Amino acid sequence: MAETEELKVVRPHALTDVPFSYCPGCGHGIVSRALAELIDEMGLEGDTIGVCPVGCSVTMYDFFSCDMVEAAHGRAPAVATGIKRVLPDKFVFSYQGDGDLASIGMAETVHAATRGENITVIFINNAIYGMTGGQMAPTSLPGQVTQTSPYGRDVKVAGYPIRVCELVSQLDGTAFAQRVTVDTPAHVNQMKKAIKKGIEYQQQKLGYSIIEVLSPCSTNWGLDPVGAMKWLRENMIPYYPLGVYKDVKANKEA
Repeated sequence: MAETEELKVVRPHALTDVPFSYCPGCGHGIVSRALAELIDEMGLEGDTIGVCPVGCSVTMYDFFSCDMVEAAHGRAPAVATGIKRVLPDKFVFSYQGDGDLASIGMAETVHAATRGENITVIFINNAIYGMTGGQMAPTSLPGQVTQTSPYGRDVKVAGYPIRVCELVSQLDGTAFAQRVTVDTPAHVNQMKKAIKKGIEYQQQKLGYSIIEVLSPCSTNWGLDPVGAMKWLRENMIPYYPLGVYKDVKANKEA
């Protein structure tokens, strides 16, 4: 019988040895690791500045060995804009949840995009407020039960969910907008490629890039990790279709 090589999982250098504080079954850990792997692979650790606002990502400065800046709730695009304008040769990213980006931070999101700020935004959409206990978010689905919509989201009262990629892709300053997810290995690989393109477009000074990641929140959905992934596939992906919503470079080459 032929000998097989031992599979070794190595922590990316861009991550510290602090354990993630994310809940079991959460997609944040998958995305955070993929981002750290890209920082390693692209040799960016010494040239990266991340911005993490209030939300489940609030303690990312403990997890990443690159420079991290804390922002007030919703203000990550404004903080990232200031950093990038002062240090234009650095890779600057913001890492935001749906309540942060699409509610209190929607003005900053829209204006950073329409100005074409040369930053990369990683947007975690789990259709709920995660850190603060499971309230209805701007992305919560019609009929979705949350702490503040115990009978399900009523669109006649609360309006419809915001489809962020579709919205910002209409703005002239947006260079790249893609929606991905983390429910399968193939989709994780696709997510990582999308983030890499967002980094490359920043390096090429093409403008604002956003990668929206559909992610499970098993704790606040009241499901186990397997059930949360199933709910994501059956409910979130149909409402938030995966795909590239804007790619200025591909459009120019077409």
